[in-house]
Amino acid sequence: MPTIKSSYLGNLRTESEHLQSSVKILTDAPVDNNGKGEAFSPTDLVASALGSCMVTIMGIVANRDSVSLDGLTWEVTKIMQGSPRKINEIIVDFNWDNPITDTSMIQKLKNAAKTCPVALSLDSEIKQTLNFNF
Repeated sequence: MPTIKSSYLGNLRTESEHLQSSVKILTDAPVDNNGKGEAFSPTDLVASALGSCMVTIMGIVANRDSVSLDGLTWEVTKIMQGSPRKINEIIVDFNWDNPITDTSMIQKLKNAAKTCPVALSLDSEIKQTLNFNF
């Protein structure tokens, strides 16, 4: 059974629907690639997926050990390569204003992030730079 159903809407825009939840996402080509840049580009979604996957797996580890990740935020920077046009690097900056002080747990969280399914699925040519500001 499919997970996602998508349609081309014209003008370099697509719509994808997550079939289980009916949540929809639009994509638009970026301005530097003939688009309007009015929505996530497909490569933006890849970069966003990396950060979200990392935090999801960190959350699973934290929940298992009764640790709260409240206040954890992250910013993702995607760096494109010109020719061929592809993602060259994804930088994820994790920020946590009130982190836990258990160094063992912090290391577990970092390891969880580095081994999330998206991180392991991306081509090894895509540099993944992670900054844990906690």
